[in-house]
Amino acid sequence: MSHKKWNTDEKLLALRLYCALPFGKLHQSNPDVIAVANAIGRTPSAVAMKACNFASLDPALNRKGLGNVSNADRQLWDNFASNSEELVLQMESIYETRVTGVTEDVEEDDPPYDYIPRLDRTDALRLTRVRTVQSFFRKSVLVSYGYKCCLTGLDNTDLIVASHIIPWKDNVERRADPTNGLALNVFHDKLFDRGLMTFDDDWRVRLSPKCADFDEGNGILQQAFDIEGKQLMLPERFCPDLKALRYHRSEIFKQ
Repeated sequence: MSHKKWNTDEKLLALRLYCALPFGKLHQSNPDVIAVANAIGRTPSAVAMKACNFASLDPALNRKGLGNVSNADRQLWDNFASNSEELVLQMESIYETRVTGVTEDVEEDDPPYDYIPRLDRTDALRLTRVRTVQSFFRKSVLVSYGYKCCLTGLDNTDLIVASHIIPWKDNVERRADPTNGLALNVFHDKLFDRGLMTFDDDWRVRLSPKCADFDEGNGILQQAFDIEGKQLMLPERFCPDLKALRYHRSEIFKQ
């Protein structure tokens, strides 16, 4: 077994696995783990362990003692929390270069529609950056919530959106940050995005008084609004950041 020191590129690949795979699939037999292990010349068990070790740095989890976490690991985690966009672009570039050798097809299920139209569409590099970050964000948020809406439990991924708490256009550094995300069905995502719904510090739904404008008696629409005080289902990892929710309440939510 090799005892060589993990370099930054290798750690970023392990962090990418942590973000992209459910805990139940972070093991040495997983094809994604094996692919990374082969690319960096380490055993699949070592790669799986390194990825799982990041759980001990997640403040939302009580998983201390999973393995040896170095100061460099902590610094990498802190960098990811403080400027997720740049770190994600870096890790995706490393993954394409060292693991796949090709550029991945990027999901466009949840594009930042309020941002993309302002891009110069002849600038392919800038558009690729946007899509790369958005794809990572969607994948890591949905994995964290078990591919289910955090309000309704709906598990049809065609109808689930990775919603930014602090909007895409308002904070560059947090565009790819999974703690700045919620998995919501398309209807409640629109309520949240438009400031008609938010969450308090106890993770409970608050509805804007403006929702009364949509009251249509006892029909389906009224039932969809019948969520005041409902508590969201917390994710397996990357718990939604309370500071981000407070920003949403103060800057987006319509009182």
